[in-house]
Amino acid sequence: MTASSVEQLRKEGNELFKCGDYEGALTAYTQALGLGATPQDQAILHRNRAACHLKLEDYNKAETEASKAIEKDGGDVKALYRRSQALEKLGRLDQAVLDLQRCVSLEPKNKVFQEALRNIGGQIQEKVRYMSSTDAKVEQMFQILLDPEEKGTEKKQKASQNLVVLAREDAGAEKIFRSNGVQLLQRLLDTGETDLMLAALRTLVGICSEHQSRTVATLSVLGTRRVVSILGVENHAVSLAACHLLQVMFDALKEGIKKGFRGKEGAIIVDPARELKVLIGNLLELLTEVGVSGQGRDNALTLLIKVVPRKSPKDPNNSLTLWVIDQGLKKILEVGGSVQDPPGELTVTANSRMSASILLSKLFDDLKCDAERENFHRLCENYIKSWFEGHGLAGKLRAIQTVSCLLQGPCDAGNRALELSGVMESVIALCASEQEEEQLVAVEALIHAAGKAKRASFITANGVSLLKDLYKRSEKDSIRIRALVGLCKLGSAGGTDFSMKQFAEGSTLKLAKQCRKWLCNDQIDAGTRRWAVEGLAYLTFDADVKEEFVEDESALKALFQLSRSEERSVLFAVASALVNCTNSYDYEEPDPKMVELAKYAKQHVPEQHPKDKPAFVRARVKKLLAAGVVSAMTSMVKTDNPVLTNSCRELLSRVFLALVEEVEDRGTVVAQGGGKSLIPLALEGTDVGQTKAAQALAKLTITSNPEMTFPGERIYEVVRPLVSLLHLSCSGLQNFEALMALTNLAGISERLRQKILKEKAVPMIEGYMFEEHEMIRRAATECMCNLAMSKEVQDLFEAQGNDRLKLLVLYSGEDDELLRRAAAGGLAMLTSMRPSLCSRIPQVTTHWLEILQALLLSPSQELQHRGAVVVLNMVEASREIASTLMESEVLEILSVLAKGEESPVTRAAAACLGKAVEYRLIQPNQDGE
Repeated sequence: MTASSVEQLRKEGNELFKCGDYEGALTAYTQALGLGATPQDQAILHRNRAACHLKLEDYNKAETEASKAIEKDGGDVKALYRRSQALEKLGRLDQAVLDLQRCVSLEPKNKVFQEALRNIGGQIQEKVRYMSSTDAKVEQMFQILLDPEEKGTEKKQKASQNLVVLAREDAGAEKIFRSNGVQLLQRLLDTGETDLMLAALRTLVGICSEHQSRTVATLSVLGTRRVVSILGVENHAVSLAACHLLQVMFDALKEGIKKGFRGKEGAIIVDPARELKVLIGNLLELLTEVGVSGQGRDNALTLLIKVVPRKSPKDPNNSLTLWVIDQGLKKILEVGGSVQDPPGELTVTANSRMSASILLSKLFDDLKCDAERENFHRLCENYIKSWFEGHGLAGKLRAIQTVSCLLQGPCDAGNRALELSGVMESVIALCASEQEEEQLVAVEALIHAAGKAKRASFITANGVSLLKDLYKRSEKDSIRIRALVGLCKLGSAGGTDFSMKQFAEGSTLKLAKQCRKWLCNDQIDAGTRRWAVEGLAYLTFDADVKEEFVEDESALKALFQLSRSEERSVLFAVASALVNCTNSYDYEEPDPKMVELAKYAKQHVPEQHPKDKPAFVRARVKKLLAAGVVSAMTSMVKTDNPVLTNSCRELLSRVFLALVEEVEDRGTVVAQGGGKSLIPLALEGTDVGQTKAAQALAKLTITSNPEMTFPGERIYEVVRPLVSLLHLSCSGLQNFEALMALTNLAGISERLRQKILKEKAVPMIEGYMFEEHEMIRRAATECMCNLAMSKEVQDLFEAQGNDRLKLLVLYSGEDDELLRRAAAGGLAMLTSMRPSLCSRIPQVTTHWLEILQALLLSPSQELQHRGAVVVLNMVEASREIASTLMESEVLEILSVLAKGEESPVTRAAAACLGKAVEYRLIQPNQDGE
């Protein structure tokens, strides 16, 4: 019974493999292996699994499976050939050639093996030639770069560029590495010359990229401490280059080798976990080192944000996060509690505290249980207490600044810190200080606390009068603007609910006017003007404020200019204000019955402002587009800074979706670079943000030429976001728009169709062909019709035991003309590409003749043409089918159509009759017709 089950599963796997369902075939072979197969059967199953992995482009697994088959049967020539294919793809040509030589010795007359051996021999010779020719070049480049006589010459510049270019190719990187390159690059770094340091760092990027052992060796030669210390230099470009190198090193240590060329892989014992911790430990040390540049500190925080937290909550291992919290939380808090002006012991930038807040937030979100979170709270509270008690006024300021940092990041920890004895009282007291620096720290803490639900009521009762007093009486704009933001926050507590207003009528408009005035004043520094945007981000919940804001061209221009400035911490506030102006936040119309019930129960019912109606929103969108909002947002998306958080990305995605809602606006969005900016938003961010961006991409792809909207290689990046909209969790509208967009792409080129197939979209598209909603069903059928130009899809239709062909035939007889047109078009294409399908049409339904006759008699020329092409393909495919058709009313219909005015329909009908005459099924009449 077991043997028969193994054989049955193997045959089932073979059928699935033939149909192109490689995942299904893999599952069947795996199940068969689990049933206690004989060694001979095991060899065959492992060999078949290797074939599946080759098709799925997982070459490491293909090699492993083929090796298992060879272990069971050393003379299995198919397994040897498949392993050689996998090894070739992995770049291990020397091993691949050994397997092919074995194949040729076992089957000397096999031309496939002989041709493969010739090809791989040519590749090896080419590689040897390349490696030998680069030997002398590498040596020469280093001689020029290290020659003191060549200082600043064009020759030196060219040598450094060539070295970087050579390192980008894996074979070139290996050659530099083997030529004592790391030690020579260390000498370039030691020169302290900017150009040479940049060349060395960029070359090291090529050496370490996706190569674990070379990365470990490089760190061993240069020293981890030395590499990390380069981050802290004053030169901005060098610090960024070091940041990039460290990111590449982290990726190599985490992911291992992805490229095939292994080089010295076996020569070094790699412990990536240890190396990772050493690197991260050095980054944490750098955070609090005196003498490190502010930019370097920011780059260290950026790296920690990218590297430490888990990429996915599905990964159970958060040990790295726990280790960083234990070893470095105090250091991160120290950066978060530092002030930019006047410069303190640690040099920081305007973005440092925000970066620290984001890192703290990421670490807190990565914790899995209450015990871990409690430990985080305890460490934060102990740090704040240590500064608050026993360090005088300076200590209290540091403690309050740290609380502000926590409130902007993990606000749960910030709220608990606010409740520590004396903290809130000190904040209120310091707001009245005569020293500007002290006032700034206290007012900012008050503002951040006002946004938290637990504290807002306390501050509304105790802080409003204080903020008003500061706003009216302070002579310093920096204090007044912050006090104003605090008032804005409190004034917007009702959100978009028109009936929940905190302040008297007109107060929010006055506050907004003052914010716009400060925003437009370019005499004020960017850091202070940022607070004006913060205020507007809150006040634009009010529709009256939105209307005034979009009318103020100078304010919009100032907002967009500020979004492009070095003050990156303004991005979230800008995005929030744009979301409010475009009403792109989530809003559901309340059920009228529930509203009546709530009124009856005397419950509060949210009310929408009259100026938030769709007509007003559309007008605001037009004004924003005219002011250049798309180019500003495009600049924001390009930001390589942790301030562009996933939440900020989501806000930008929401705005983009609102901007492309109207068809006539999409051309403007594309012209200003919106199309290419949407791709990164659709590939990275929150689930909601990615979905919104993908939907915006779909809208653009439907109504514009995709090749112009997404030029070059970008068009291929659009496919994955569109396919993500086909998941059942997405709305019907999103499914429909994705299908329409994919239909457009599938009609452009075979490479795009292959990309759609690779993203496993076909099963989902087939599922939507059965959808009840006629528009979704029609869009799925149109998409399948375009995909049918691909061989793989034709194979699916030709495979035995499925109803794909039957569905197209039946849909060709539906009442929905557009659905009929799509199905009949697919049928016409498939029957011309695969004549074998013609003989199966009469087998799939007894109504096939009626359906074809209805197509030929349709008043629509398009349907007539499609029907005539299907009939012509069937007549040409088989005399037997042609005989059946000529014995029916089809002959009469074709005769009438052939006599019509010259058109594709008459030509196809005449060709059908001509073929029937050739078969001698009919004879021409006396007139030769």
